[in-house]
Amino acid sequence: MNPTRALATEAVHAGRDDLAQLGLHAAPIDLSTTYPSHDVAAEAARIDAFAETGARPDGPPVYARLDNPTTSRFETALARLEGTDDAVAFASGMAALSAVLLARAAKGLRHVVAVRPLYGCSDHLLTAGLLGTEVTWTDPAGVADAIRPDTGLVIVETPANPTLAEIDIKALAHSCGSVPLLVDNTFATPVLQRPVEHGARIVLHSATKYLGGHGDVLGGVVACDEELAGALRQVRFATGGVLHPMAGYLLLRGLSTLPVRIRAASASAAELVRRLAADPHVARVHYPRVGGAMIAFEVYGDPRDVIAGVRLITPAVSLGSVDTLIQHPASISHRIVAEGDRRAAGVSDRLLRMSVGLEDVEDLWADLCEALSPRRAAPAPAPALAAASAPAPDGTPEAGEGPAADGGPDHESGRGSDHGSGRGPDRTEAVGVRA
Repeated sequence: MNPTRALATEAVHAGRDDLAQLGLHAAPIDLSTTYPSHDVAAEAARIDAFAETGARPDGPPVYARLDNPTTSRFETALARLEGTDDAVAFASGMAALSAVLLARAAKGLRHVVAVRPLYGCSDHLLTAGLLGTEVTWTDPAGVADAIRPDTGLVIVETPANPTLAEIDIKALAHSCGSVPLLVDNTFATPVLQRPVEHGARIVLHSATKYLGGHGDVLGGVVACDEELAGALRQVRFATGGVLHPMAGYLLLRGLSTLPVRIRAASASAAELVRRLAADPHVARVHYPRVGGAMIAFEVYGDPRDVIAGVRLITPAVSLGSVDTLIQHPASISHRIVAEGDRRAAGVSDRLLRMSVGLEDVEDLWADLCEALSPRRAAPAPAPALAAASAPAPDGTPEAGEGPAADGGPDHESGRGSDHGSGRGPDRTEAVGVRA
């Protein structure tokens, strides 16, 4: 990033520096799949150069699977925001991760060290060995001992999906030695965290989430040095996991409002965390020290009732949209992870993950209050609630144990209730360094 320009300025202008010279204000969309060239010898030379290094060809594009001017603008902008030499965009976050694994495997480095929790499909891709890789799962303290001569990558996600656990990137990068550390920065975005400044060498995003920001585009992107970027472009060309130009346009547009969206949603999330921590139906709230718009919380009752009870909040997978989304990881995003591995990583059956959007915080709170209240449905007899004190199979309390058994503010009243008063025990867990 240009050191003389703030991140908010870069978000608006990066990837668009040449527009004024072109006589344009909005970035153009290039939908061509192929490009004419009458100089066959020059075209052959450019293709040979790409085959050798994977660098973007000089001059006009050759073929859309090799490169596209619209997606290149997005790549340039994201690299500037993350502070890396380059970035390579893909059709999805999983396509981006797959390309990194394939690029490292092509060098004979098929072993991966990873720290749970990761996004459920990332976990599955590594565990199942679908790309011929072998994974060793460990905690941050065990990374150095887990590295082998054929280790090509160390992978972490911080804040983690869905528990929001945080890892000290600088300490972990030191443990990695010469092995590249890949940080999935989807939750924090470069607005809150720039992993390369702490020693990471590769930054992964599911661009579908905050970078796009509106729930209407799929994409993935890897920010890295020029050498890896070249290898990733070669993998992308060979496997076809290209980002469509329209998606590249939407992602570039999404970056321009990224800082504003992240800061506004984070402010609402922090307020909801404060209120949830005092709510008698909530056992624990997870919120990272870095901040952000993601919240995870565990309930005393059945989390599926909360999903069924929301009306304003959207019960759906994904995150990072302008509207607030909530989902039950054990049933949806992390269902593909073995139950024992989920629980060992802190993904309990009572955990809910919420991506806070841009709605008014009071409207969101009123919806949560209604969904959390057991009075929404036919209530269980009071004596039965008071007697239910045995721990659940996953170790979380049952509905009658803890603060919920002591009564509490009225959930029916929404905005006018005492939910926003902050009364009651503080059960917020700021999950920080786990090394």
